[in-house]
Amino acid sequence: METEALTAASEIDFSVLALFVRATFTVKIVMLMLIFSSIWSWSIIIQKFINYRKARKNSYLFDKAFWSGAPLDQLYERVGSEPSGANEKIFVAAMGEWERSHRGEDLIGGAQQRIDRSMDVAIAREAEILNNGLTFLATVGSTAPFIGLFGTVWGIKNAFEEIAIQQNTNLAVVAPGIAEALVATALGLLAAIPAVIFYNKLSADADRLIGGYESFADEFSTILSRQLDS
Repeated sequence: METEALTAASEIDFSVLALFVRATFTVKIVMLMLIFSSIWSWSIIIQKFINYRKARKNSYLFDKAFWSGAPLDQLYERVGSEPSGANEKIFVAAMGEWERSHRGEDLIGGAQQRIDRSMDVAIAREAEILNNGLTFLATVGSTAPFIGLFGTVWGIKNAFEEIAIQQNTNLAVVAPGIAEALVATALGLLAAIPAVIFYNKLSADADRLIGGYESFADEFSTILSRQLDS
């Protein structure tokens, strides 16, 4: 009898697609949620790597131009209409406020504070862009294992119900339900592990980029402060 049960179990298709097709509606919903979360997480991860690389390149090129010794007015005329990188946007925001603070040869009071605030606003906007999507990775990393566990518990429940209905505990009856339940757990981990790893990596990269923007803003604020004092 044991041999017959093993033979029956060996004839069952245990591929992921077959397990998904045989799964109950609830477990299918769980699996689809986890698959979608994994795909969306990877799309965010890839896009962030591309965007962060572009941001580092733009910052390097602008810093090179900024510290080349060229007059700031000429640099502002060149990048003022279409600033592309974050440092360019911070520079344009500060220079725009600098120009608006002048009335002919006179300078409106409080210019330094307004310039600093304009750069802070520009940095905040860039920080929001850099961090956009990372919350989703954190959510997937923290919830996907539990969603997968829910699917596992539900699948095991259905397997025990099948045993009770058929009054049969052989492997051919138990195995499919247990297998589909374990697939839900595997999908949960498959979605959560990369999300956690790359959330930490990308968050650190974003913090470094934002720190670079803040350092540039502080240096530029110091330069403008000397101009104002003179």
